[in-house]
Amino acid sequence: MLKVNNLSISFKSDYGLIHAIKDFSFELEENKTLCIVGESGSGKSVASLAIMGLLAKTAVINSGEIFYNDTDLLKLSEKELRGIRGKDIAMIFQEPMTSLNPVLTIGYQLEEVLKEHEPNLSKKDRIEKIINILNRVGIKEPDKRLKDYAFKLSGGQRQRIMIAMAMICKPKLLIADEPTTALDVSIQAQVLELMKELQDEYKMAMLFITHDLGVVNNIADDILVVYKGVALESGKCKEVLNDPRHPYTKALLGANPVNKTPKSRLSYVAENINYLDFRKELR
Repeated sequence: MLKVNNLSISFKSDYGLIHAIKDFSFELEENKTLCIVGESGSGKSVASLAIMGLLAKTAVINSGEIFYNDTDLLKLSEKELRGIRGKDIAMIFQEPMTSLNPVLTIGYQLEEVLKEHEPNLSKKDRIEKIINILNRVGIKEPDKRLKDYAFKLSGGQRQRIMIAMAMICKPKLLIADEPTTALDVSIQAQVLELMKELQDEYKMAMLFITHDLGVVNNIADDILVVYKGVALESGKCKEVLNDPRHPYTKALLGANPVNKTPKSRLSYVAENINYLDFRKELR
């Protein structure tokens, strides 16, 4: 369904080009979940924004292809992308408080998606569809929430609203950029369970971006480990987590607070290993 080939992206700055991702490649099959894992600043979100066509104006795509089915998204016009974005490919952004517009009601923002992608729906049908999806994601009294603003909702409720907004047009591909980072552990588990249920229900593929290997173990079919914008190791989730081949993957697993071994600290490994030298030896 999704195939990224040798994608390289840089950003213009006062100091020249800053390379964000280099020769990034991966594939995602229908109805499967691929988790992209790496520490902050490794280029995970840049890759997802490139797929959505939402890169900043300072971004420069140096090379690569992004195929959704047989369509290279990088060759589409903005108008063509708008027809796909939100309908066939949807995204849940990292921080719902900043992703939701603070001066527009929840109902207005959800209805805006339907106006764009299902313009033939009547006002009554749009509201009915919005209430149904809010019910589905666990928002209580959804008819009352339509008139609320984001600041009136809890973090968990805001994230559920973001999921509803992404799912309302039943996309074939969902990109989730660290959707549970701002939530406490109990709400995190509920949101992950909801996303898995919706994935099964709508038969969609999911690209899940995270730095939390605990989350990966619960949701992923496949995993891609990145460091400084370079894909280092990939494979089936259980294989990579149970038998990591790359030193950086081992370092990430060793950085888990459960592991008390001082030499497993990521900082220790970072000081002693050139990660990129090991790519040729991987699966």
